[in-house]
Amino acid sequence: MRGIDSVIRTVAHVLVGILVVWIALDLLDANPANTVVGWFHSAADWLAGWSIGLFDVSHHTAQVLLDYGIPAVVYAAIAHLVARRTAART
Repeated sequence: MRGIDSVIRTVAHVLVGILVVWIALDLLDANPANTVVGWFHSAADWLAGWSIGLFDVSHHTAQVLLDYGIPAVVYAAIAHLVARRTAART
């Protein structure tokens, strides 16, 4: 089934996209009262809950990149490994 690996990759790209958009919104000082910004913040916090505060650095930019960038990389890597194994089995 060629479609399952595509679905896995697509879902991973959506999750990574949410995290990357939140990183950009936070670093660009987007208005936190905006509904869209709030949605991305909530979604990113939920996706990155396990990694927030994993490393403690003093610079805000580095902290945001670590808190939300690590899960983005992990989700992409795991999804691509799973998709590759799924594609190899078919």
